[in-house]
This record gives sequence, C-alpha cells and structure tokens, in this order.
Amino acid sequence: MSVIDSIRSGLAPVHREGYPFVLIGAAVSAVLLWLVPPLGWICVLITIWICYFFRDPERVTPIRDGLVVSPADGRICLIGPALPPPELGLGDVPLPRVCIFMNVFDVHVNRAPLAGRITRIAYRPGKFLSADLDKASEDNERSGMVLDTAIGEIGVVQIAGLVARRIVSFVREGDSLSPGERFGLIRFGSRVDVYLPPGTHALVAEGQRAIAGETVLADIAATAPAPTFRVD
Repeated sequence: MSVIDSIRSGLAPVHREGYPFVLIGAAVSAVLLWLVPPLGWICVLITIWICYFFRDPERVTPIRDGLVVSPADGRICLIGPALPPPELGLGDVPLPRVCIFMNVFDVHVNRAPLAGRITRIAYRPGKFLSADLDKASEDNERSGMVLDTAIGEIGVVQIAGLVARRIVSFVREGDSLSPGERFGLIRFGSRVDVYLPPGTHALVAEGQRAIAGETVLADIAATAPAPTFRVD
C-alpha cells in the first residue's frame, strides 16, 4: 500500500449533508486567499474543521437480539429512569434512559440502536439550552422516534443543543432500520436520549465515551443485574 493509500484509508468520508458547507467554505477561502491572504488561511482552517465535523466513518455493529448500541458518538452524561416525551406515546411511567452528549468535535451522524420499524416520528420546537443539562430533554427543540422491535418499543430522541440549530432526519414513519443504520444528524453540538423497556439495565457508566453503532448500551435479553464500574 502506498503512502497516499495509507492516508486515504485513515480519513473518514464527509457526509453528504456537509457538502454545501464545505463548498461554501472552499469558495470563501479562495476569494479571501486572493484578496486578503491572512483571512483566507483562517477560512481554510475553518473549512478543514467543517470537513472534520461532517465526517462519517464506517462502524462495525454487534448484532444479536436484545443488544442496544449507542445511537451517537459522545459522552454518557445521564443514566436513570425518566419520563419519555409525551409526543412519543410511550406512557406516563418513567423508563430507563441513557443520554449521550455530543460536543462539536464528535461525529454527529446518528445510528439506529437496534433493528426495528419506525412507528412514530414526532418533532417538538423548543429552546437551545446546553444539551448536557437534564432539563434539556424537556425544554430543548427535539425530534423523537419510536422503534417497534422484537424485544419491545424503544424511544430515540435527538435533542438540539446550545450551538445546534438543525436536526436532520433521513427516515420516515414506516421505515425499517437495521442495527447501526444511519437515521439522522444534528449539526454543531447536541444530545441523543434512548428510552429502554422497563427493567433494562445499562451496561455503560456516566462519563464513559460511546461510539455510535458500536458501543453496547444495554442487553434487553439479559437477566443479569447492572454491572459496577471502576475508573482508572
């Protein structure tokens, strides 16, 4: 393998949602490099960062009935029972919830936590508070979907953040998703919450880093108690 091939294999492709931003950045960079070179080089760096933000790396998803993988890259910020958003129709009883906070340096392409058919998609306008706050799940702009799976219904909610201003969905009600399949994207900092069936124990800890499509959040089919964790 040549040096160039080695470099290419280590670079993640840019998701199509990022193409307009990359093209605008490149055009502005070209103009400024001609007129005001110092500003042009700053714009070049910003364009490179845009490419980095919209990267869409391949993922290897573990597949087995009951395994729930992370829908987002980021830090596990909250774990515990919480009322699901009323627009999802998942009832008025608190469900086990795992929240993943994405900063502006994380991959922002979201993936299905397990196989299922989308029975509901619901959008709710709201505020743009910092997405790692607990109240963000109630007050912030969000888009949620319900997956009907072989194990039960799962709620997945994309939440806009302090910087995020756009939640992009790639799917519609009635679509079927495979584990790890791309279903949406949130631009520039955000959060994704997963609502699990009653009695489900999380297999991750708060503060842990998650990788979309790869990190196992829970095993719905397992009957073992919740694990303990050690931080080194």
